[in-house]
Formats: sequence, C-alpha cells, structure tokens
Amino acid sequence: MEFKRTKIPDVVLIVPRVFADDRGFFMETYQRPSFLANGISEQFVQDNHSMSRRLTLRGLHYQIRRPQGKLVRVVAGEVFDVCVDLRRGSSTFGEWEGTTLSAQNMYQLWVPPGFAHGFLAISDRAEVIYKVTDLYAPEHDRTLLWNDPDIKIEWPLQEGQVPLLSEKDARGRRLREAEVYD
Repeated sequence: MEFKRTKIPDVVLIVPRVFADDRGFFMETYQRPSFLANGISEQFVQDNHSMSRRLTLRGLHYQIRRPQGKLVRVVAGEVFDVCVDLRRGSSTFGEWEGTTLSAQNMYQLWVPPGFAHGFLAISDRAEVIYKVTDLYAPEHDRTLLWNDPDIKIEWPLQEGQVPLLSEKDARGRRLREAEVYD
C-alpha cells in the first residue's frame, strides 16, 4: 500500500497494491503494521456499509464527543468524498479535502477523528464501506452544512443541480455556528 498525504497532512489517501489477472483481483485493504508505520495507530471498532443512488449527498457528519476516525472505500460505483477539519487548534481548521473514490480506482481515504465527513454519489449507484474508530453515539451526532459558503466545497454538481439530502443533512449548521473540537 502507498500512503499519500493530502493538502491536509492528517488526511491520507491510501492506494492499494492490486494483484489482477484474468480470474479477477486480490488486494489488502488493511494491514495494521503498514498503517502504524504510516502514522495511523487508531483501532477500528465497527464497519459500516451504505448504498446511495446518483446525486445522494450524505453528510457532512461528525460526533462532537466520541469522535470517529473513518477508513473509507467504495466497492461499487463512484463517490466524491469530502472531509472538513473541525479541530479549532489546527493550522488547517475549516479547510476541506475532497477526492474521488471508486470501485475502479480502489483508493481508500483515512479521515482522522476531528473531521466532518460526507460524500456525493456520482455514479448511478454507489456502495461505500467504512471502518470507524468509535461506536455511533446519536446524542453526539452533528451535521455541518454541506454547502456552507464559508467553506466553499467544490462538489461536482452542474449549475443548478441539487443533491438528494436527508432532512438532517439539509438542516446542517454552518461552520461559524457549529460545535467544533478544541
């Protein structure tokens, strides 16, 4: 596996070694010693799997207490995956990182604790699998507004296109009003 630091150094794009032939392929998606050697020491406690249809936007989610780190990958289709740094003391506070994850490129994204996370399905159907470092705690669940004009996330939407949102995601808070990490 190759671990590539992004413009937000704590967010890491992981490019697997894929062994493919006419039968199919094999790849490792997680190997603790490799992750430790690349500065990712968190342990995972839960796996999640979601399916979304085209233009579904999920997020931007975070837990203000019991924050979750996420190791995200796509097993069917394609998404534009985004995280926003909500660590007030960080030099990248309020900045976002976005990358395309797909079943074809097989990339994974490490989103450390302290970030809001979400994605936009850009294929007809997208299945996302992600490991988390803490259990879901609904009482601490928060949502950052997906289109906050202060953050200016460049979602791959055409002019006038509106994503499919849950009520919760449509009511997300702007960064200047949101609870963030100290």
